[in-house]
Amino acid sequence: MTAPLTPPPHQPPENNGHGNPWQAPDPMAGHVPPPAPYPGREEGPGLKAELREAAAVFVGVALFGLLLGALWLWLAPRVPLVSDSTAVYLKDSEGEQAIGIDGTFALLGLAFGAVTALLVFLWRRRGGIGIVVALALGALLGGVVAWRFGIWLGPTRDVAAHAKELGKGVVFDAPLELKAKGALLAWPLAAMVVHLALTGLFGPRDPDPYAEYYTAPSPHAPQGPQEPQTPQAPQGQDPAR
Repeated sequence: MTAPLTPPPHQPPENNGHGNPWQAPDPMAGHVPPPAPYPGREEGPGLKAELREAAAVFVGVALFGLLLGALWLWLAPRVPLVSDSTAVYLKDSEGEQAIGIDGTFALLGLAFGAVTALLVFLWRRRGGIGIVVALALGALLGGVVAWRFGIWLGPTRDVAAHAKELGKGVVFDAPLELKAKGALLAWPLAAMVVHLALTGLFGPRDPDPYAEYYTAPSPHAPQGPQEPQTPQAPQGQDPAR
């Protein structure tokens, strides 16, 4: 007779790595769970804190308009006028000083837009809708402040009285004017472009919601095939029989 090729009663059956061999297979084995919810960005400082920061950006950027107005008056070319005691005329009727005044304001606006955007980004790198809106509105208001402040600091606007006071044939400067009102948009546009570029290049990044699935394998992932194991005969018996 040949001994049955089964384990003896006192030895437990071999475990092939899948649990009890007499138990039905687990239907959830090899099931990969769905990805975890997207964690998103870290919590911000709160609505009140964001409003305070936006108000600080708005006021701070608008105050830069005083500096822009002073620089505009200092750097802009002058338009010379002359009086003949009856009327006031341009001394150089073919001069381009008026165009230079508008161009100086626009160039200063572009420079101030880049500087204020850099300062705001260095102060609050995480950005946010409130900060961006405050930067844009503050730059627009700063341009208006610079325009009016430069005119206020410049030569008097009462040209006739000033010419009468100076006398006939005396050359004097015309009031500072901004004929191209579109130059007021140079500051906010430059601020938006520079701030967007800085945020895209050096701003904080959102965490990758699937990073853990790229590095750590799932505990429920199916494993590779395993070699079948041959049942062992009881001790003292010849397996060939």
